Amino acid sequence: MSLFILLTLSLMQPAPKDTLKARPIDEVVVTATRTERPLGALPLPVTVISGKQIQQMGSLRLNDVLREQTGLAVVTDHGQGIQVQGFGPDYTLILVDGEPVVGRTAGTLDLTRLAVGNIKQIEVVKGPSSSLYGSEALAGVVNIITQTPGGTDTRAKGSLSARYGANKTSDLSGDIARQWAVGQSGKLSVYAFGNRYQSAGYSLVEGSQTVAPFTNYTGSGRLTYTLSPTLKLSVSGRFFTESQSNAFIVGQVTQVSGPGTVRDYSLNPVLTHQLRPDWKMTYRFYRTGYFTETDLRYTASQEAYDASFFRQTFNRPEVVTERIFNPKTILTLGTGFIAETVEATRYTDRKQFNTTYGFAQYEWMPTLRWTVIAGGRYDAHSQYASQFSPKLSARYALSSLVALRGSVGVGFKAPDFRQLYLNFDNAVAGYSVFGTQEAAAGIARLTQQGQIADIVLDPARLSAIRAERSVAYNLGAQLKSPGLPLTVSLNLFRNDVRDLIETQVIARKTNGQNVFSYNNLNRVFTQGAELESSWRWSLGTGYLTISGGYQYLVAKDKSVIDGINAGTVYRRNPETLASERVKLAEYGGLFNRSRHMANAKLFYEQPKKGFSASLRAIYRGRYGFADRDGNLILDSDAEYVRGYMLYNLSVAKTWKLMTLQAGIDNLTGYTDPAYIPNLAGRLWYTTLRWVWKA
Repeated sequence: MSLFILLTLSLMQPAPKDTLKARPIDEVVVTATRTERPLGALPLPVTVISGKQIQQMGSLRLNDVLREQTGLAVVTDHGQGIQVQGFGPDYTLILVDGEPVVGRTAGTLDLTRLAVGNIKQIEVVKGPSSSLYGSEALAGVVNIITQTPGGTDTRAKGSLSARYGANKTSDLSGDIARQWAVGQSGKLSVYAFGNRYQSAGYSLVEGSQTVAPFTNYTGSGRLTYTLSPTLKLSVSGRFFTESQSNAFIVGQVTQVSGPGTVRDYSLNPVLTHQLRPDWKMTYRFYRTGYFTETDLRYTASQEAYDASFFRQTFNRPEVVTERIFNPKTILTLGTGFIAETVEATRYTDRKQFNTTYGFAQYEWMPTLRWTVIAGGRYDAHSQYASQFSPKLSARYALSSLVALRGSVGVGFKAPDFRQLYLNFDNAVAGYSVFGTQEAAAGIARLTQQGQIADIVLDPARLSAIRAERSVAYNLGAQLKSPGLPLTVSLNLFRNDVRDLIETQVIARKTNGQNVFSYNNLNRVFTQGAELESSWRWSLGTGYLTISGGYQYLVAKDKSVIDGINAGTVYRRNPETLASERVKLAEYGGLFNRSRHMANAKLFYEQPKKGFSASLRAIYRGRYGFADRDGNLILDSDAEYVRGYMLYNLSVAKTWKLMTLQAGIDNLTGYTDPAYIPNLAGRLWYTTLRWVWKA
C-alpha cells in the first residue's frame, strides 16, 4: 500500500530538470559516506536525530535517545546495547565524531556511558557498513556528532543545566565555546564540555539491588586551529570515569558488596589539507582506552568473592584522500593500521590484534535522477583470514517528490578477544570456558588433572575460527518535497549471515559439567520492513509535528528450519511430559527479537512564546527470553516476554536565556523485574537550563 501511494504521487509530479542547480538544500550527514553529503541524496537508510530534538525529549544518555527510534531496540545484556535489523549489540559500531568507542563487555557496549548534552546530531546508518568501517559494523553504525564552534561570531558562549529526578538522580552539565581571529586568514576555536551524573540506583525486587548507586563524570573538548584557508588542525579528547557501589545476594542469604570503577579516554588529532579545490587530504590519529576494576567481598567476613579487571587500548593512524574529478564524480581512498591490546583477569597474558586496511569509494551522479555509490574495504588481520567487504548502492528519482533507493553489501564481524583468548574456570558452578586459541592447552591441563571424562570436539579444529560474514539487501522508497509538510520512508531489508560464531561444548568433565569454546556453526537470516512518516502542521503561532514508525522483523536460524522440515526437532510437552515434534509455525526465531515494534511522537512548539511539549509512545512486541522445554529453541508461549508500551512526556518554557523543563518517562510506571531490569518504573525530572553569550 505504501509503495502504491508513493508511485501514484510520483506520477502526479513533474519530472526534475537535469541540472545540479535544482538540488534542494538538505541536512548534511557524514557517516554513510565518511564525507559530507546531503541526506536526501543518499541511497542508504539513514536516520538523523538533531540536538534540538534530544533536548525536547529531555534525554540524558544515548540509550534514552535510541530507544525511541524506529527499528532500534535497547536490550539488556552486560549493559544496555542497541539492536539493529535483528542483530545483537555486538554487530553495531558506535562512533563519536567518526571514531570507535571501545570497551565491550561480552560484546555489548553499554550506551549509558555516553552523555548527550554536547551532541549536535546523531546519525544512524542501517545495514552493513563494513565497506567503510570494517568489523563491528555488520548491522550498521551509530555516529555521535558533537558540537563545535562555527560561523564568524568571536564572542564566548555557553550553557549550564541542572536536573533532578526520581531515584535521587542528578545531572549537571556545562559547555563553553570561543573563537579568535588569528592573523589575516587564521582562526582558533575552543569548545569544552563537562557533565556529572549521579543516581542512587533502584531495586525492582525486595532485598536485591537491580542497579547499584553510581556517580560518573564526563569531560570532552576540541581545539581547532585554521592555519589558512587550505590547512586546518583539530585536536579533540574525551574522558569518562564512574564509581559504583555494588551490593547483592548470592544463594539465599549471603550478601556480597564492594566497589567498582570504569574509565575510558580518547585523543584524536586530525589534520585536513585542501591541496586544491578538487583534492583534499585528511591525516588522523586516534587513541582510546577502557579500564574496569571490581573488588567484591562477602560482607560479613570480608573474604574475597571476586576481584577482576579489564584493560583495553586501541590505536589507529589513518590517511584519507578525497578527489573530486567533477561535480558528478567523486573518489575517496583511505588506508590505516589498527593496534588493539587487552589485559584481563580471565586472559592468560596480554593479547594483541593488528589490522592493516584500505578502502575505496566511488560516487557517480550521471544525472539529477541517479546517484550511484560503489565501494569496498580490505582488512588484513593478524589472527584470522583477510576480509574483503564490497558494497553497491543507488538512488533513482522518479520525480521531484518520490525516489527509490537500494543497496547490496557484504559485512563482517571479527572474532573478539573473548572468543579467541578467554581462559576461565568457574570454581562455584564447575564449568570452564576457553577461547579457540586457548582450548587445546586448557583441555590438556584439565586432562592432566583428571577432570575430563569425554572429548566431544577436537580442540585443534577450533584454531581456524573465521569471521562472521553477511550479505545484506536494502530496498526502499522516499516521499519528500519542499512544498509538502509530509515525509514518508519505506525500507525493506534482508540479511543472510554465515559462519555465525556460537558457544560450542567441546568436552564433558567428571563432575558432570561441560567445557565450552567457540566455533563457526549456524547460518541465520533477518528480514523485514520499516515504515516511517512525519507530518508538520502550522497552528496559529505554533507548530505541531506528528511522526510515527513501525518495524516488522523475522530473525531465524536456517539449521533449525531445516531440522523442523526434516522432522528431527522435538520438545517435551509440559503437561504430558511426552516428546513431540515441533511444527514450523511454532518456531518463533531467534531469542530477544520482537516481531513488531512501533513508535508515535507528537512535538508541539510556539517559538515566540518559548513553549514546547512532547508526547512519545514506544511499543515493543513480545519476544523470546529463554528455552523452557529442553530443545534450546523458541517454540512455545511460555518462552516469551510479553509486549509492552512506554509513554514519555515533557514540557518546557523558555524566558529569554533561561529554560525550565519538566517531564515523566515511562508515564504508566510499567516494570517487568524478571525479564526487563533496565525499566526502572516511572521517572520524573525537572531541568533548568541557562544559555549565555558574552
